[in-house]
Amino acid sequence: MKKIINVHIVLFSVLITFFSCQENKYEIGNVIIPSNLTVSMEVVGQDAANANGDGTGFVIFTAKADNVTNYQFDFGDGKKNVDPTGVIRHRYTEVGVNTYTVIINATGTGGLGSSITTEVTIFSSFSDVEAENILTGSASELDFGSSKKWYWQANRSGHVSLGPVSDDYGNGEFSYGAWWPGPDAWDDEKGCMYDNEFIFTRTEDGLTFEQTTGPAFVPGTYAGFLGIGKDQCYDDTVATNMFGVKNVSIVPSESKAALEGSYDNKDYRGTTFEISDGGFMGWLVGSSTYDIVYMTNDELMVRVIEDPATGEGAAWYHRFTSTKPVKGASYIYNDLVWEDDFNTDGAPDPSKWDYDLGNTDIFGNLGWGNQEVQSYTNNPENVIVENGSLKITAKKDGSDYTSGRVKTQGLYNFKYGRVEVRAKLPSAQGTWPAIWMLGSNHPTAGWPFSGEIDIMEQRGGDKSYVEGTCHWYNTAGSNQASYGEKTSIDTPSSEFHLYTLEWTDTAIRIYLDDVEYYTLTNNADLPFNADFYLLLNLAMGGTNGGDIDPAFTQDTMEIDYIKVYQ
Repeated sequence: MKKIINVHIVLFSVLITFFSCQENKYEIGNVIIPSNLTVSMEVVGQDAANANGDGTGFVIFTAKADNVTNYQFDFGDGKKNVDPTGVIRHRYTEVGVNTYTVIINATGTGGLGSSITTEVTIFSSFSDVEAENILTGSASELDFGSSKKWYWQANRSGHVSLGPVSDDYGNGEFSYGAWWPGPDAWDDEKGCMYDNEFIFTRTEDGLTFEQTTGPAFVPGTYAGFLGIGKDQCYDDTVATNMFGVKNVSIVPSESKAALEGSYDNKDYRGTTFEISDGGFMGWLVGSSTYDIVYMTNDELMVRVIEDPATGEGAAWYHRFTSTKPVKGASYIYNDLVWEDDFNTDGAPDPSKWDYDLGNTDIFGNLGWGNQEVQSYTNNPENVIVENGSLKITAKKDGSDYTSGRVKTQGLYNFKYGRVEVRAKLPSAQGTWPAIWMLGSNHPTAGWPFSGEIDIMEQRGGDKSYVEGTCHWYNTAGSNQASYGEKTSIDTPSSEFHLYTLEWTDTAIRIYLDDVEYYTLTNNADLPFNADFYLLLNLAMGGTNGGDIDPAFTQDTMEIDYIKVYQ
């Protein structure tokens, strides 16, 4: 049996004396104060075995009164709502058993009201700590004060798209622009919103959200409802709830798309976040509820349903990234031919990755020819895929060090193309992370004859910059040759950054966050006109790692994804 608690209150009104003769009408001109206000609560799933509900956190409130125009609910958890019927369903999301003080105000004509206060004790069991950690950049649920900025993924076509709310057109895929596939990258019309910044923060009291840089974009469907010009940006005189710190609730998804749909043949995450006080992520459509379609450490795709009061009620799809895109890179290669998003936990995909092992290279050179001090393993403590990333961890093991080095040699080799890698780098002194390539003929030709392209290296003694380098054998001079450039970088260890190579028969270009800082002219005399393979590793010490911090215990290079375009 569901337990229904009825709370009754008798309301007394103090009236001006000469109105006391009017028979119980509580009228002053055209002002009528609601009377006989009562409220009942149904705790969903409440029975003898579940005194505080079934863990979903739902409570159905039913308020009744005479002479009422609407009911205002303050649920005691920082959320409020207004309903003319007095019947409203609310979900409490704080995990555990908690008691809330609920205030219901019945408003009559003229704006005068009567109120009632009651308490509800409710059990909520849903949590998605991983989603909270990704949104806020937290290391754990106790990492209070951690925060992460998110931006529009403006460098990707379809960063906004539009589709139906409940119709999947028979294929189970909701997450696409069935009605409008969205703009191209760096769309001129949408450009006014590309500086938006959205910050999620973990506090001791839960998650918060803040948009720190405006404006808000208002699409035509919702602009018509507001009576303003369509498809343009507005400041907070129109988007009045745009700024300010707001609370975030993490709740299970309820939409048909999230429960039945999929994206790219994968189920939705099943998690929704709700922003309090009318908060929204840059695209004003009258809703603060976002279904998470998918998320990685650097990418977030959400689905938000436009306020049905507009008559549209369409579903909008938004893509965000935690690495702010920079306009300016003009790439030649745009067809994705190979990728690994590292979305399956465990060992790296064996169809894509192999390992280099030990402390000597294939020619027997101790320290891999660079005086490195680590031994490479394939142990999960050194190389593992988890939480949407490949993690290569260097660890101190007594007086020795272990780490990981993976490669596509023999599994994927290619000539020319664009390589994109989103990565977060280690911060400890003595660590030497590298994202690089070797010529496929390396086992027979040796180095530097095979050629080497370093898309990203970072030295162990200075974490304020990264560098790109090419190595080869100079036939004319009969000597080893190299050319490198470096560029400064902020937050290399706390935020993901995009490291990109574009390689053609005429040039090798290297970019940081889509900004080019390295160019080498390619020609037939160089070894960069044959197949190469990819490598990812984290070395310790050696020629680029330098002195290792005596207090070092472990540190990690984290790869969100790697993609090859041709």
